[in-house]
Amino acid sequence: MSALARAARFTPRVMTSQSAMSGRVSTGAVAVASSPQSSQLHTSAVRRDIDSAAKYIGAGASAAGVAGSGAGIGSIFGSMLIAYARNPSMKQQLFSFAILGFALSEAMGLFCLLVAFLILFAL
Repeated sequence: MSALARAARFTPRVMTSQSAMSGRVSTGAVAVASSPQSSQLHTSAVRRDIDSAAKYIGAGASAAGVAGSGAGIGSIFGSMLIAYARNPSMKQQLFSFAILGFALSEAMGLFCLLVAFLILFAL
C-alpha cells in the first residue's frame, strides 16, 4: 500500500474539550479547524510585527539606491557638459559615452527598485 493510500485511510483522533472531561476520544477533525492555535501556526503578534518592520526597513534601504542612481545620472551629464566645453570636437563620442553611462546607472536604479518591491510583496 502506498504512502498516499495510507494517508487517505488515516482518521485522526481528536480530543475535544467536552470529550476530554468525559475521557472519550472522537474520530475525525472535529475541533482542529476551529482551534485558535492551529490558525496561527506558532507565530505571535509580536513576531509578525517584527517581520513586518524588517520588511519595511529592508525595502527602504534598497530603495535608497534609486537616489544614488539619480545622483549618478546627474554626475554623468554634468561631466559630459564640462568635457564638451573643453573640447567641442569630441561631441559625438562624449554623447555616446554619456548615454552608455546613463543606461548603466538607470539599470542599477531599476534593480534597486525591483529588490525593494520583491522585499515588500514577495517575502
